[in-house]
Amino acid sequence: MDQHTNQIDLEFFTKLLNAPDPIAASFSQDVALDKYRRLKITKPVIYVGLTSSSEVAGAFDTYSEVQHYLTETGVDADIITVGSLGLCSFEPMIDVQLPGKCRIVFQQVSPEMVSPILDGALNNYIPTEYALGQYRQAIHQPWPGVPYMDEISFFHNQRRLLLQNCGVIDPQNIHDYLSRGGYTAFAQVLRKHTHEAVCHIVEQSKLRGRGGGGYPTAKKWLMALHAAADQKYFICNADESDPGAFMDRLLMESDPHRVIEGLAIGAYAIGASKAIIYTRNRYRLTVERLEKALAQAYRYGLLGHNILDSGYNLDVVLRKGPGAYVCGEETALIRSLEGKRGMPESKPPYPAEKGLFGKPTVINNIETLANIPTIIQKGGEWFAAIGTATSTGTKIFSVAGKINSTCLVEVPMGTPLSKVVELAGGVPNGRKLKAVQIGGASGGCAVPENMNVPIDFEALADVGLSMGSGGVTVLDDTVCMIDMVKFFMNFIQKESCGKCIPCRDGSRRMLEILENITRRPVNENGHNTLERFKGVIHLESLAEVMRDTSLCGLGQTAPNPVLSTLKHFREEYEEHIFDRKCRAGVCRDLRTFYIDVEKCTGCTACARKCPSNAIIGTPRSSYFIIEDKCIGCGVCQDVCKFSAVFFK
Repeated sequence: MDQHTNQIDLEFFTKLLNAPDPIAASFSQDVALDKYRRLKITKPVIYVGLTSSSEVAGAFDTYSEVQHYLTETGVDADIITVGSLGLCSFEPMIDVQLPGKCRIVFQQVSPEMVSPILDGALNNYIPTEYALGQYRQAIHQPWPGVPYMDEISFFHNQRRLLLQNCGVIDPQNIHDYLSRGGYTAFAQVLRKHTHEAVCHIVEQSKLRGRGGGGYPTAKKWLMALHAAADQKYFICNADESDPGAFMDRLLMESDPHRVIEGLAIGAYAIGASKAIIYTRNRYRLTVERLEKALAQAYRYGLLGHNILDSGYNLDVVLRKGPGAYVCGEETALIRSLEGKRGMPESKPPYPAEKGLFGKPTVINNIETLANIPTIIQKGGEWFAAIGTATSTGTKIFSVAGKINSTCLVEVPMGTPLSKVVELAGGVPNGRKLKAVQIGGASGGCAVPENMNVPIDFEALADVGLSMGSGGVTVLDDTVCMIDMVKFFMNFIQKESCGKCIPCRDGSRRMLEILENITRRPVNENGHNTLERFKGVIHLESLAEVMRDTSLCGLGQTAPNPVLSTLKHFREEYEEHIFDRKCRAGVCRDLRTFYIDVEKCTGCTACARKCPSNAIIGTPRSSYFIIEDKCIGCGVCQDVCKFSAVFFK
């Protein structure tokens, strides 16, 4: 963008944000806005979704191939990067928009598919086998035979308030966000509301923190607002660290200005002049887009000194943490920002009273802040009407595991948990749903009987579950619950800061017990079996001690997966202990392999690959496995071309 164009745009958008009704003005049919909404284009536009999830799927190779295609063919078209629609299993995605035609989305576009798709689309022919859907727009001509995006079940059954721009706008262009009403809520706050009035609007909305605890957002804000201090801080916790959770990361990469606007409104509400976004250093793409968005906001006068001539000053900086799980806890995060080792501290005093450098500090996570612009625009009562009486608004969930579609979904609070699994396509290959792990490493398992529980803080707590930050892992009958718990406990044990004994030693002892019951015993005497059984009993008492005496939420909730699986899958623990059996065949040390003599051809492949020389026999005759020497590695089953090796 040349300097002259930048001056024109800056003048226009400053005028927009200072309009008597900035919200209405942002949706006017002004030519400058249409330019960035791309309702009227003069040449083809190709959109490529680039986020961390699509990068894993090869989207950057697809992007390079699109560039190569346009260079080779000489087609005059714009390439624009966008975020993620949330359909991670369908990435890479590219959209094509021709003048006068609806914007159409293509799924799972590998570099080899770029040429046939663009050859067809640029010549008014759609290869429907690759098309996902098209965006509905009254002034555009639709493509025949292609469904509208809002008709597709995945999108139709969601309430996308926070994700409405994701996968649609260019996250690296502030104009895209502004042209869809971005920063108008912030402008409205600066021009029309006092600090306390903003807090009361959020109080009306009944918004609760989306980081896991569900603490009322306005209560925290009001506490900080009324605290007397010469300096206050507002921190955005962008250190998403739950295994399997990727909601905040994709939201930051797809719509970073929404997060910054929510942060700015929150900082104004408590009277803070300094704000910090705390994320992980290894989130390369997230950091790049946040840094670029902050620079744009400063350039347009939306951050810095005397914002929009309101007299309000706000400086926002990005801080990259070391990636410690415990730094997701408020006090540990604050210590990390102060240059100390990230370790929790006892409360009270709460951060809203005495936080960063001893000053009043509010900490909210990404999703909480992303709700704020909508609440200001639509009103607290409007937001409170969505969801349930005690849990309002919508909630974003990342769905992964044994599921047809790894994805991001946004549903109103009160929606049954089963609906989230349904939106992700259900369990694949006709397998049976075994459980749903919700709440991450410190969450619990919802069994099929509990799948109709509404997504509500209190309703989930009534059945022993916590919402957490929104990570959902679907488990089918091929999953060993003890192996899954062992994975989470190994994660917790490594991430414990070590400050308090219950968490540090309790998590280590729990992991030892779990490893013991999934390991082949040295001998078969009853004493060993009794010891393993006593270990399981010890798990429950350990869990109670950790929950009651640990210093922070990490240690207090760490036993949840253990307690949840003991409650619902106790028979699996007993099978591992008494029968030396893992019904899912996952625990390697408990697998006993054997060879079907009728299928074995004596090819010797298994015997040659066995690392413990546990397979004996004569070439071209049936082979046998010596059970005492077998270590259960499964190499024999992998190399057998005749499907003659089994385990029990």
